[in-house]
Amino acid sequence: QVQVVESGGGLVQHGGSLTLSCTLSGRIGSTFFVTWYRQSPGEERIATASISESGKRTYFSVAEGRFTISREANTIFLQMNSLKSDDTAVYYCNLDDRGYDRNYWGRGTTVAVLS
Repeated sequence: QVQVVESGGGLVQHGGSLTLSCTLSGRIGSTFFVTWYRQSPGEERIATASISESGKRTYFSVAEGRFTISREANTIFLQMNSLKSDDTAVYYCNLDDRGYDRNYWGRGTTVAVLS
């Protein structure tokens, strides 16, 4: 059974940095994308950055050059720098498994940026 587990959230000062982790386990297809989403209070869930199994990275507008996505084995990291209050959100990891045509969400990890 595939599991997607986020960690690394917490409280951080304005201008600080934080690195989130997304650990995948179970049987995953050979072609997949992992995307970090975030959802702020009262807002829709939006994508921040994505990485494929081959390492191709895609950044969305909210990343603004401050976020870096990377992968080491079955863990996908989201390094976030120059954090601001707008970055306060629950961050979710999504596995889009193209090999087995399945989609999985983690339960999220909360990031709170103190202004």
